[in-house]
Amino acid sequence: MVVIHRAYGFRFVIYTVDHEPAHIHIIGTGQAKINLNGLGGAPELIYSIGIKRSDMKRLMAEVCELRDIFKREWERIHGRLD
Repeated sequence: MVVIHRAYGFRFVIYTVDHEPAHIHIIGTGQAKINLNGLGGAPELIYSIGIKRSDMKRLMAEVCELRDIFKREWERIHGRLD
C-alpha cells in the first residue's frame, strides 16, 4: 500500500498488488474506492462505507482536482494504463 496523498484526515492510497481499472482507495473514518477513469473520463465513486456525505463530497472534489497526478502514480506503481 502506497499513500499518495493526505487530506481532511483521510489517506489516499494505491495498493501495490491490485487490479485495473486505475483506482484509489480512501481510508479514514470509513473507506471508499474511486475509479479514476469513470464515465466521460471523470472520477467515479465505486463505494463508500462509513464516510459522511459532506466528507465524501470534499474527497471527490479533491480526487477530481488531483486525478491526473493520481493516474500518474497508478502508472508508476502498476505500469502503463490501458
